[in-house]
Amino acid sequence: MTTTDDFRALHERSEPFLLPNPWDAGTARLLAGLGFEALATTSLGVANVVGRARATRAEILANCREIAEATPLPVNADLENGFADDPAEAAKMIDAAADAGVAGASIEDFTGDLRTPIYDIGLAVDRVRAAVETARARSVVLTARCENLWLGIDDLGDTIRRLQAYEEAGADVLYAPGLRTLEEMRAVVSSVGKPVNVVMGFADPAITLEQLAGIGVRRVSIGAALSRLALKSFMDGAREMRAGRFGFVGDLPPVSELQEFFG
Repeated sequence: MTTTDDFRALHERSEPFLLPNPWDAGTARLLAGLGFEALATTSLGVANVVGRARATRAEILANCREIAEATPLPVNADLENGFADDPAEAAKMIDAAADAGVAGASIEDFTGDLRTPIYDIGLAVDRVRAAVETARARSVVLTARCENLWLGIDDLGDTIRRLQAYEEAGADVLYAPGLRTLEEMRAVVSSVGKPVNVVMGFADPAITLEQLAGIGVRRVSIGAALSRLALKSFMDGAREMRAGRFGFVGDLPPVSELQEFFG
């Protein structure tokens, strides 16, 4: 069984699987050591590493390779909009990510321009269709994303219609970042026939994995939340140090514990 087969099989289970988002080889190995079954890249996490609002195409692909090579686990790649508007050009990003060793990849309908943030539905579907063709040729699980909600376009109906269109275009997994409530998630899951990914980085944190399983969610990711959490801890410690105090060193994990994961 290939890594892609393993990844696809996770989506076919009756219970959802957790898909955490490391941002480098070290965090990938830590997550693998904690027993997670698959990993996903985060483009925002890569941007945080390089210190910019957005990472480049090359940086995202290099990160895909780094994380894919860090552990034997299947990796899903966050490829943003493919760094191209044209369907065929955007699909080339899927091909490049497959070369980097990923088992899954996503394509989204965010244009990258906040003045006109979402592609026209016709173009968005053509982009998914081209991505599906490339993904199937490379044995990659293709996730199609509708970005309405996290961009502040509060239209669940349009989001569902888009996901249904992406499903019809052949996407393997459907994903609408920005779903906040269990009711919104249930509405999406019940409206499509393919596995749905829910990202908890935007959602009500009181929602449990058991509740997500109960409404039929198949995959649960966290986006850049772990990266942001790490940076918060970093900033808290740096501010404490800047103020001349060092209490944070009392909360550090032993070096030996980290080396157990890295060894």
